[in-house]
Amino acid sequence: MKLVKRRNSRIKLGSQVLGSLSLGMAVYAMPSMATEEQASVADKKLEHIEVNGEYLGYNSRKIQSGKFTEDLLNTAKTVSVINQDLMKDMGAQSFTDALRATPGVTLGTGEGGNPYGDRPFIRGYDAQSSTFINGMRNVGSQSRETFNIEQIEVLKGPSSVYNGRGAVGGSINIVTKKAQANDFINADVAIGTDSLKRASLDVNHVIGDEAAVRVNMMAHDSDTPGRDAVSGHRWGVAPSIALGLTTPTKVTLEYYHFENHDIPDYGIPYDQSTGEPVDVDPDNFYGLLARDFRDTMDDTASVLISHDFANDLQLTSTSMYSRNTNYYITTNPDDTTGNVANGYVWRNTKSRHSVTKTLSTQLQLTGEGTLAGFTNRFALGSELSNERTSNAAFTVDVGNGRNAGCNDELLASYNCTLLDNPNPNDPWEGTITLSTDPTVTETDTRSIYAFNTIELTKAWIVNGGIRWDDFSTTSENSTASYGNDSDFFNYQLSVLFKPTDNGSIYAAWGTSSNPPGTSNGDGAENIGVANSDLKPEDTESYELGTKWDFISGRLSLNGSVFRIEKDNARVAVEGGRNAPQENVGKQLVQGFEIGFSGDLTDDWHGFGGYTYLDATLESNGYNVAYDGNRFPNTAKNSVSIFTTYDVTDAINVGMGAYYMSRVYGNTANTLSIPSYWRYDLSSSYKMNDSFTFRLNVQNLLDERYYDKAYSNHFANMAPGRLVMLSADMRF
Repeated sequence: MKLVKRRNSRIKLGSQVLGSLSLGMAVYAMPSMATEEQASVADKKLEHIEVNGEYLGYNSRKIQSGKFTEDLLNTAKTVSVINQDLMKDMGAQSFTDALRATPGVTLGTGEGGNPYGDRPFIRGYDAQSSTFINGMRNVGSQSRETFNIEQIEVLKGPSSVYNGRGAVGGSINIVTKKAQANDFINADVAIGTDSLKRASLDVNHVIGDEAAVRVNMMAHDSDTPGRDAVSGHRWGVAPSIALGLTTPTKVTLEYYHFENHDIPDYGIPYDQSTGEPVDVDPDNFYGLLARDFRDTMDDTASVLISHDFANDLQLTSTSMYSRNTNYYITTNPDDTTGNVANGYVWRNTKSRHSVTKTLSTQLQLTGEGTLAGFTNRFALGSELSNERTSNAAFTVDVGNGRNAGCNDELLASYNCTLLDNPNPNDPWEGTITLSTDPTVTETDTRSIYAFNTIELTKAWIVNGGIRWDDFSTTSENSTASYGNDSDFFNYQLSVLFKPTDNGSIYAAWGTSSNPPGTSNGDGAENIGVANSDLKPEDTESYELGTKWDFISGRLSLNGSVFRIEKDNARVAVEGGRNAPQENVGKQLVQGFEIGFSGDLTDDWHGFGGYTYLDATLESNGYNVAYDGNRFPNTAKNSVSIFTTYDVTDAINVGMGAYYMSRVYGNTANTLSIPSYWRYDLSSSYKMNDSFTFRLNVQNLLDERYYDKAYSNHFANMAPGRLVMLSADMRF
């Protein structure tokens, strides 16, 4: 098949919080600070969400998954919950925008076999394939939206006992918006610089005594601030219906459709002589509007059934089918053969034509009972899933710039361009051919798990968990076939001490398993000739932490120190590309994290923290020269703080401050992106109970910084300043 594809340019501070944390840890015997006067603040900001009548603000108290038998205060694990209140005030319009709220999460990018899309790293490890929707793995590569998200739960530290394979540094669970037992209409319209236009609508209506329907819709069109010719259009719709709202048996049906059409951007090439991105105009875009495109689509259908028994038992069933597509051709600003040093960029391409289908189901029993005189809260369950990815590539006529370098012929065909003055409107007329030999990867998983919390006394709580996974994956095309069959157990054990009702101190241990092919052909953890016969990588984690709730639970402070050890990492044992691997590498991540969320005073609200990560590649097999190097895609220091203040009952002002220290792109630590500070401003005016106007200025100082570092060719330039005015209407 031969295809010629063209695109138009449009497809159209700190110290007071840390001091409070230290105080909370030191005076562990102090009583709860709740007073009736403070509790009355729950009625003050009516525009903020409530769940079951409980005021949330930025401080969510619950994790959606029933595998967690305790609330956040009594969960012996670092968990950041980013709710829709926080996302709205931040002006977050994408999944990666929202993740900026929590420190210790960095972003990676795709190239070649690793797809272009959302790629978060948690505590040094790739979590692209450890992202979940309502507790169900969602492995398909994509760029997610926020319009149908209730909250994002970031679990930090190895999480295989909760979520199965992968989850080495942590995992992410997205909780979707569902039909509720009350009528409301929420509409949001936004305009901004860089041609931003956005509208969303959230309608919930009770249609019977025990039934309700909810529909979320969104359309978005904009350019990318500070990036020449990079634009995008996306839209989505997400209906849900709930039956038996107040009965013992409740059924929720959900459907989600989302499309994204944009110009992909691989940023700025590296200067190999300095190890940092080349010093050029940060607006430079090296792609071709006549060639480059990206089209993604996500269709997900879910059925959630729960039944409450009379004796404190609940049985839940969750089934999900999803189909994710990711089609693109993007320009890799290649620095091969001295092109960049000579003032040129070869417009090499990376492409993908992948379809990922997932069918999964989970059955879980949760409850509470007394055994041997002790209160036990437990969760027992099983999961079954089938994932299938078909991935093909486009063959694009780009000339021989890799070996011969840029020359007059490649400049004339626009397959090369000038480093200092690229023109994305060059009239490229080459050919594009889609491969007829896709690589098909299929994974089947069976799992059973059990969690139990034993309340020894009111002050001492012990929690344990165990999970068994049977994992089988195959990958094949017309020339090769690979497979891996593994089964593995994972565990967790924690002891938690409650000196008062509003505080906890804990020690926790846990494991994870990462077999070859974890990403099912749609991520970085693919299976191939080099690793197909290897056993899973095993990781152990140790964490000491403390959590404190103040002001009737409206302010939460937490801190932890942790250590993550991997003693059988997969590393190359010979030189060259696709060299054989063995489980002989060693990796170590250790550090600490402090965080806060909620109301620091009646009028002052905030969310964020600081993370320190010492992530070391201790042993690298054949590449002994890299021993002792830092992890790629991992910042040693990161800060995220978003805070707002109620000037009056109607006027609110806020600010975000985000810091990331140097991030290496490769294990050799020869390529990196520099550290940066970014500042955001926000303000809102509440005209009445129905209308609120917001002004968000993202990247206030128009700082031109890089937010993603790739291992070879390029670094991704983050967006420049964006000014957005929105109207939030609630009825």
